[in-house]
Amino acid sequence: MTVSRPAAVVVLAAGAGTRMRSQIPKVLHPICGASLLDHVLAAARELSPRELIVVVGHGRRDVMAHLARHAPDARVVVQDRQGGTGHAVRVVIEEAGLGRGTVLVTYGDTPLLRGRTLASLVREHAVQRAAATALTTLMEDPTGYGRIVRDDESGFTGIVEETDATPSQRAITEINSGVYAFEADVLADAVKRLPTDNAKGEEYLTDVVAILRAEGHHVASVLLNDCDEVRGVNDRAQLAQARRILNGRILDGWMRAGVTIVDPLTTFIDAGVVLARDVEIGPGTQLEGTTVVEAGAYLGPGCHLRDCTVGRGAAVTHAVCVSAEIGPGATVEPFTYLPPGSKVEARSPGRRGRGGGRPNRKGAQQA
Repeated sequence: MTVSRPAAVVVLAAGAGTRMRSQIPKVLHPICGASLLDHVLAAARELSPRELIVVVGHGRRDVMAHLARHAPDARVVVQDRQGGTGHAVRVVIEEAGLGRGTVLVTYGDTPLLRGRTLASLVREHAVQRAAATALTTLMEDPTGYGRIVRDDESGFTGIVEETDATPSQRAITEINSGVYAFEADVLADAVKRLPTDNAKGEEYLTDVVAILRAEGHHVASVLLNDCDEVRGVNDRAQLAQARRILNGRILDGWMRAGVTIVDPLTTFIDAGVVLARDVEIGPGTQLEGTTVVEAGAYLGPGCHLRDCTVGRGAAVTHAVCVSAEIGPGATVEPFTYLPPGSKVEARSPGRRGRGGGRPNRKGAQQA
């Protein structure tokens, strides 16, 4: 898909996340081997923006330290007070400026949003020659989301936050994802004039849309078919739901690439794991971190591997292995623990069957 390169992607990650009931900042909670924020940044990078900006606030020291390690390409902007989404974008403009071009605004707690969806939003925004384009979707239960208001001819007329919506507006099932594409110059002008006469006394990006429409600018919308993509993570239950959805995507991708997964319901694979064709994974198996498994290997049932390498044709059953190297054709016997640095020798070419052995005093297994 060919899209115009955005001037910037702005990721809002300053919220307190109080419903997580955690000392860890919400956007740093892990899901499928990376933080919520890491998944969002990975999707944003697929657009190759000229600038990648992350707005931080609550837990900023931890978030900034994480970004320094995992996303040194991101520019960090601090939102000193929780003044709303519009205020966060205004802080970005005041500190960093956005120049000209398309600016995409997204959120650090939406790890399911695909890069191709963001690319489609940017493309449609350009095709429509819009000042702003909102990403919307339909939800059977729209609780917690702003509603899309349309006229009698289904034309987009505005967005109303749930706390400010009337009962009839709350019955609307088309919701605002909060993800937008804006033209930078009109956005910079509009955020200077955001009202705060709402239930929370905050500056909303939704009001930017209202301002632009009132001034005669074209505002467009893009309807997303898969509502799961824009589901935010606000508590531990939603974190588990997002993990299940993302893990399902990962498993589906590997199965279509030639990997056999005997029981997807009990198999968990991190986003950074690499599998070759004809790998077979038995029930109750977890593959984490940077684990790499070569062709024809069999893992499971009941395996837990983290940051391991597994050679071609090896077999691992009912084992826990951490930062271990398992050679081609080797066997790791049931109920074995391989600690970091362990090596299981490759099977000798002339030997019948697969090699195996018990851990030596250093924790290594020898064929």
